[in-house]
Amino acid sequence: MKSRSAAAPFGIWMALFTIVPLAIVVWFAFTDQNGDFTLSNLSAIGEHAGAFGLSIALGAIATILCLVLAYPLAYSISRVSERAQQTMVMIIMLPMWMNFLLRTYAWMSILENNGFINQFLRLIGVLGEGQSLPLINTNGAVVLGMVYNFLPFMVLPLYSVMVKIDRRVIEAAQDLGSNGFQVLFRVIFPLSVPGILSGITMVFVPAVSTFVITKLLGGSKVMLIGDIIESSFIGHGANYHVGAALSLVLMILILICMAFTSLVDKGEDEGGMMA
Repeated sequence: MKSRSAAAPFGIWMALFTIVPLAIVVWFAFTDQNGDFTLSNLSAIGEHAGAFGLSIALGAIATILCLVLAYPLAYSISRVSERAQQTMVMIIMLPMWMNFLLRTYAWMSILENNGFINQFLRLIGVLGEGQSLPLINTNGAVVLGMVYNFLPFMVLPLYSVMVKIDRRVIEAAQDLGSNGFQVLFRVIFPLSVPGILSGITMVFVPAVSTFVITKLLGGSKVMLIGDIIESSFIGHGANYHVGAALSLVLMILILICMAFTSLVDKGEDEGGMMA
């Protein structure tokens, strides 16, 4: 009885903020304007297949870049003194204290045609007067915005795992004749897999579904599925039923990716136990 009463607040929270909203999305996805059951809303998936593919591609690229940048950074933080770790983690988290829109607007002022980069290139003579590099409103600008905004979500899980790796394990591997690459790939990397999988999930999910970054840094030239879903719920051409159907499909794709990472994590754990 005590366990049931203790779990009651969690059950209420899940019902109000997870089950009920999900049920509303499902209801809108499979009904028409009159409330009748229909599958016609799902036909919009084929019309926006390109946006789905581009969202997954850019999200995957941003996730890989975050992993490449975050892995050595997280390892270097985990190897310094405790006081230095606290300082470096605070520096990593510092941009997160600012508003998400403000951070993205800052990149607009850097990348636009009259932004800091183009003005600097004109100043040093790389570009002529009136010339500019097309930095903003591109896929590259969108990926840059994703990496900048979501990089801490990759660093922190990796750091939390790496800081628990016993230094004596690394020293033992070195004493047994392992060089730096062998220690990295045969000791550190296997022990950091849970942090890698957690970081991939925490970066890939918001990267695939983002719409603010694409609107500010991609303009009208880059349309991801998050932008299409947003436009389905606001404006004169709003269609909640199509938007709900697209949201449901995106949710399923994200859950599949999360299930895959969980299976990989489980396989790593079982492999470690067998070893």
